[in-house]
Amino acid sequence: MRILIIEDELDLLRDLSHGLELKGYAVDQAKTGSVGFQMAMDEDYDLIVLDLNLPGMSGLEVLSRLRTEKPEIKILILSANHHLETKLTGFELGASDYLTKPFHFEELEARIRVLLNRKFIQQ
Repeated sequence: MRILIIEDELDLLRDLSHGLELKGYAVDQAKTGSVGFQMAMDEDYDLIVLDLNLPGMSGLEVLSRLRTEKPEIKILILSANHHLETKLTGFELGASDYLTKPFHFEELEARIRVLLNRKFIQQ
């Protein structure tokens, strides 16, 4: 399973990547929205973990553009933004799930597992 993490907090990006790799996932990283969007367009990922507050292109813009170009990709928003309006906007734009920071890695991994299982059940 291939996962792309688009996150600008370098320590979190490193920790997420390491943790998911230990669980057996192949993980790629992007530190900006624009780089992450291009990587998602160029490669086939099973799931994207997407921060919202990104340099280059906002996470909501990445989400909106990916839904237009690659509607089948599962996208889990991982954000410090707890506002209901932002969560609802994320879902309206096509987010598969939304998890707020701080979070427990075990919960993130469980949500990823569920999303990936749904993807393969639907195929």
